[in-house]
Amino acid sequence: MARITLDHIRHAYGPNPSSEKDYALREVDHEWEDGGAYALLGPSGCGKTTLLNIISGLLHPSHGRILFGGKDVTDLSTQERNIAQVFQFPVIYDTMTVYDNLAFPLRNRNVPEAEVDRRVRDMLEIIDLADWSNRKAQRLTADQKQKISLGRGLVRNDVNAILFDEPLTVIDPHMKWVLRSQLKRLHKQFGFTMVYVTHDQTEALTFADKVVVMFEGEIVQIGTPAELFERPRHTFVGYFIGSPGMNVLPARLEGSNAHVGAQAVALDHAPDVKAGDRIEIGIRPEFIRIGREGMPVRISRVEDIGRHRIVRAEFEGQPIAIVSAEGEDIPAEARISFDPSAVNIYANSWRIGAKV
Repeated sequence: MARITLDHIRHAYGPNPSSEKDYALREVDHEWEDGGAYALLGPSGCGKTTLLNIISGLLHPSHGRILFGGKDVTDLSTQERNIAQVFQFPVIYDTMTVYDNLAFPLRNRNVPEAEVDRRVRDMLEIIDLADWSNRKAQRLTADQKQKISLGRGLVRNDVNAILFDEPLTVIDPHMKWVLRSQLKRLHKQFGFTMVYVTHDQTEALTFADKVVVMFEGEIVQIGTPAELFERPRHTFVGYFIGSPGMNVLPARLEGSNAHVGAQAVALDHAPDVKAGDRIEIGIRPEFIRIGREGMPVRISRVEDIGRHRIVRAEFEGQPIAIVSAEGEDIPAEARISFDPSAVNIYANSWRIGAKV
C-alpha cells in the first residue's frame, strides 16, 4: 500500500495550453493517506477519470509530479507502479476459466501454487462465483464478468493501490449494494489504498472514508460524508450531494442577518465579507421548518416519497425545496423558518472561511 502525493498536478489534452480553460485537470496538490479509501465524485467531464489515469500511469501529467510513499513515480509505467485497476467494462480472458482468470496475476508473480489456490478460492467465495470456478469466462453474464475483474484486482496483496473506474456500471442494483459492502469490508480487512471513481453519490458515500468532489477540472472539497452534507465548502458540493440538494439563495448581509429579497434570515454569527463579493446562503431542505410561523412561501407541489415529503415552493422569487415529515401538517398559506446553525454563507461560490 502507498501514500499517494499529487504534487501540483495539471493536465491538458491539447498542446500548448495558455489558459485555465485549456486544462482538463486544473492544479491538484493533495496527499492521500496510506491505506485510505477515497472516492472521486463528480459529473461527467469534471476530470475524475483523467486524475485516476494519471495516478495509474496511463496518462503522463502536463505539469507536476506524483509520488507513491514519497517515491517519484511520474515517469514510471503502470506495471512499475505496482497498481491494480478495474475498469468500467470488464476486461477478462474469455478463454480461461473463472479460477484461472483470478489466478493469472498471482502466477505471473511466481506466487506458490498453494498460496494461489488459497487466495483464489477465498476470492471466489467473496464475489459469489465459487460454483462457477471451472466455467469458461466467455459464457458468463456481464455482471459476472465484472465480478471477475473486481476479484482479480483484489486477489493480490502486494499492490500500492487499487483503482476503480466506475466498476459497477454493468452490475444490477442489488449486486451493486452487495459488492460495495464487500469492498468496504475488504478495505478494513487488508488496508489497501483504494481510489474509486463514480458519478453516483450513493456509491461514493457508502464506499469511501473520504470523498473527493470534483467540478470543472478541480477538487472543490475532500471530506467525510457528514462533512460534505453539513458543511459543503462550495455551492456545487451542496447542490450535488443530497436528494434534493442544498437550496442556494442570493442574499445580502447585514450583521448577523442575511436578507433574501424582503425577508431577513437569522444567522448564528456575523460573517466577514469583502465588498463586491457575490453572496449566497445555502440551507439543506432537511433544516427548513414549515408551518404557520416564519417567512411566507408559495407552494407549487408536494412530492410524497414514502417516509417523508418534498415540498417545492417559491421563496422571494427563488425556488426552494423543503423536507417535511410524513403526516406533518402543511398549511395552505405556509411559512418557513431556517435553523440558524445550519445556514452556510458563500462568497463567490466558496463557503466563507473554508476553501480546499
